[in-house]
Amino acid sequence: MSSSKMKTFLKKIFSLLSVVRGYNILVLIAAQYLAAIFIFSPQNSIRAVVFDLHLLFTVIATVCVVAAGYIINNFYDVKVDRINRPVKTGIDNYVKQETKLSLYFLLNFVGFVFSWLVSWKAALFFSVYIFGIWFYSHKLKKYPFTGLISATVLTILPFFVIFVYFKNFSEIIFVHAIFLFLVIMVRELIKDLENMKGALANNYNTFSVAYGERKTKELSIVLLISTIFPIAILFRFPELSYMKYYFYLALVTLIAVGILLWVSHQKNQYRLLHNTLKILLLIGVFCLVFIDTSLLLEKVIDSLN
Repeated sequence: MSSSKMKTFLKKIFSLLSVVRGYNILVLIAAQYLAAIFIFSPQNSIRAVVFDLHLLFTVIATVCVVAAGYIINNFYDVKVDRINRPVKTGIDNYVKQETKLSLYFLLNFVGFVFSWLVSWKAALFFSVYIFGIWFYSHKLKKYPFTGLISATVLTILPFFVIFVYFKNFSEIIFVHAIFLFLVIMVRELIKDLENMKGALANNYNTFSVAYGERKTKELSIVLLISTIFPIAILFRFPELSYMKYYFYLALVTLIAVGILLWVSHQKNQYRLLHNTLKILLLIGVFCLVFIDTSLLLEKVIDSLN
């Protein structure tokens, strides 16, 4: 292969990774396995969880469907992204829209097949999830409350599928999910503020467009204050162990985000706050290993034997 063809090929690969947000996919895989090992299946060894074939099929199905969701969202948002993310749009355009759509259908098909290998209930769940992502991208995201709620729900559902797979319905998991829901919703509101210009230009009636910058900030701060309640409840659980320090960090970070959000007015400021919440959620994923450190030691020893 000539150097020019190789460059073109690499550009297309990089473009596809940009479209499906390869970084987010890797984080999703890590989050699902860490949650499976340290929260949803604490009685099983690391080896048993990692080599659980049905869990692997569930993760593959999730990855395929979420990647397909990013593609269809990219497809519908091409005009908005030209305004809000011109650099990313330029990278994404190395791959034709027809190719993206073909990959969208292929990934959804592969995701459905792997979910069917788990169970018909899993296949039904992923079928509904695929439709939900498409309907959000096509219609729901253009409206204030439906866009906000559906974006938050669709973001948190990949963790819910692991939750259901292990049938672990403990209180600590439920409260943690509420915390995640609130933080993700604030992130979506800040993203609305960040992308307001593109939404206005393309007649997207997002929350920030419909209710204005001030109301969006007020709702965000109410939600940030609300995160105190699930955090306070989580501190009651001794099995939280050293992960309590993550929630101390989260409290400080969320207070800072609230203060900075109130005085922010520029797109770059909103982007910084949006990315701060993304990093906070990412740290939370890897802090799952600190839930019940005695359990962590047992799992490591067991894996070495």
